[in-house]
Amino acid sequence: MKVLGLTGGIGMGKSTAASILRQRGLPVTDADDLSRQVVLPDRPALEEIRRAFGPDILNSDGSLCREKLGRIVFSNPSSRRILEEITHPRIRDCWLRQIHEWRESNFSLGVVVIPLLFETGAQAELDATICIACSAATQQTRLASRGWSSEDIAGRLAAQWPVDRKIERSDFTVWSEGTLEILAAQLDRVVSRVTQPIEPGGPAPVRREWPSFFVSI
Repeated sequence: MKVLGLTGGIGMGKSTAASILRQRGLPVTDADDLSRQVVLPDRPALEEIRRAFGPDILNSDGSLCREKLGRIVFSNPSSRRILEEITHPRIRDCWLRQIHEWRESNFSLGVVVIPLLFETGAQAELDATICIACSAATQQTRLASRGWSSEDIAGRLAAQWPVDRKIERSDFTVWSEGTLEILAAQLDRVVSRVTQPIEPGGPAPVRREWPSFFVSI
């Protein structure tokens, strides 16, 4: 089984790409979804967050107020690092367990969506990486449509590597500016490339030392 890591800048189409891959019948897990699971009221991480950031970080029902926490950590790098130290190891454990379950179920390919893939060194656990990218102008338009202020956007962008750095480290880059059909066709080519059989005596179909290349259709 091969594991494909999917990353990209915020608002650049990772969730859309993941949805397309699920429609293709591939198992997909998303670190953003896992980040919500690890801070549920019955999880130890939430108590650690409460101790680190105070009781006001909780809603009246005891759940995490993600909006309040977001305002704190995306405006203060040291606070963000504290949160990451609490949550990132747990999130990593979750998707590693998911990969193990996929292997036990004999899947040939699984996909893990990790926004901070390279920032957290997750590529060491993956067979190939793909970066979903778009222009800075399109990214700004998409993020503004979420109702985020310019300060919100700047804080979240500062929490990640710039997309050109992600592209440099990725095995594949897919452009998300076009239609869903174009995006899907690019993803299909990546999946075909990653899963192609290795010919006897030939090179592996994916090698991390290759420079990232854009997928064309």
